[in-house]
Formats: sequence, structure tokens, C-alpha cells
Amino acid sequence: MSAASNQVTRDDVERVVRSVLSRQFGQSPAASTTSTPSGKPNPLVVNISARHCHLTDEHIEILFGKGHKLNPIKWLYQDGYYAAEETVAIVGPRRRMLPEVRVLGPSRGASQVELAFTDAISLGLDIPVRISGDVAGTPGCLIVGPKGSLELHEGVIRAMRHVHMSPADMAAYGVKDKDLMQLKVESPGCSTTLENVSVRGGDDKIKLEVHLDTDEGNAINLPNATHVQLLKQNDSSCGCLA
Repeated sequence: MSAASNQVTRDDVERVVRSVLSRQFGQSPAASTTSTPSGKPNPLVVNISARHCHLTDEHIEILFGKGHKLNPIKWLYQDGYYAAEETVAIVGPRRRMLPEVRVLGPSRGASQVELAFTDAISLGLDIPVRISGDVAGTPGCLIVGPKGSLELHEGVIRAMRHVHMSPADMAAYGVKDKDLMQLKVESPGCSTTLENVSVRGGDDKIKLEVHLDTDEGNAINLPNATHVQLLKQNDSSCGCLA
């Protein structure tokens, strides 16, 4: 057999991926730990956010068919946001792929893929750590759905660890939007402090919630954590949240 006949084409990839995508999974996109802070207005929730993507309305129709709307299967902690029934395949430059990547809703103004570091290594992508929405100059990928595919020219990132805060939460912790914080976690065998947790300020409807990616959550054994503490960066005076 010649070398040319062994080459994997885009059509081959799409055919295999569509076969895989015919099976829909209902796995939870996150694991979490909750703590009730003393003297703070809201409980602290720390969630592991698994690999996922956000899509525009145009890209939803390309991938799932004209007029298609996302179907929520699980509502997330922040009101109005959900894990959709729909999944896509993410294909890297070496034609390696992640076959079942959950779409989160609602739709957005720009499509974006959020992966963990190990996901990126698997795909052969060199992705930067960025705040969601900051995708200029980032790598792209091929996204494949059951009805079509599209080439995303940029938008694949590793989401910077961050904490969503309402104005009341920011006032209570003495921080503002884009400030950096620390998350101290005590868990069996691997207690640690995560630096550079970016504050994402929002309105009064926002709930206090830290987002970590899968690699980070697994490394600190977050589901079995016994004690969590959110502090201003390089400031140990903010108090215990457990």
C-alpha cells in the first residue's frame, strides 16, 4: 500500500467523528466543593469545569443544522447558563481529536474552545492561558458536528483560573474586577495554594464561584477537599472560608 493511500483525509476524520457523535453522553461537566464563609455575604463554590466550547448561532447551525437551537440538559451554578445536549469533536493539527466536547449555552458572540493543558498536548496544540473572550492570536482547530464542520481560526485557550463575584462579594473581599486572588485548598495528600485567580466582576445576580480546569482540580483532589480559603493575592488577612 502506498504512503498516499495511508493518508487520513478531512472526509475520513469527519466520517469517523460523526459516527462517534451519534452517541450522546449525559456526564456532568464539573465537580465542585462548597464552603460557607464567615462574615461574607455568599457561600463560596469551587467548580471543576471540564473541556467545553461556546458557539455562535451561525456556528450552531453549521454544526447541527439550519435553525437548530441548543437543548439544555443541566443547568449550571450561574443562573441562565447550561450544559447542552449537543457535543462536538475538536480536531487538532495532527488530526488527533477529542470526540465528545460539551457545548455550553446560551450561544455567544464569538466561538471559543476551552481545554485543559493535557487536552492540548493530546491534540498537538500550544494553547495560552487566557481570560475567557481574550482570544486574539490564539490557535484554532477544526470543529466537527453531526451536520457539518468549520475551521476555527482562533479561539482555543486554557481558561485562566478565576472567581466570579458580585459587587457585594468584591466589597466583602476588598477586591475589584481583574484583581488577582489566591485559593488555598486542604485535601487529603495534596493541600496547596493556587495563585493568580482572576476576579471576574459582575452584577448582583452573579454567585460567588471559582472555576478551575480539570488538570487543576484533579491535582489538588478538589472533590475531597476539607477546607478552602479565598484570599487577596499575597494577603493572608482575609480569613478562613471553611
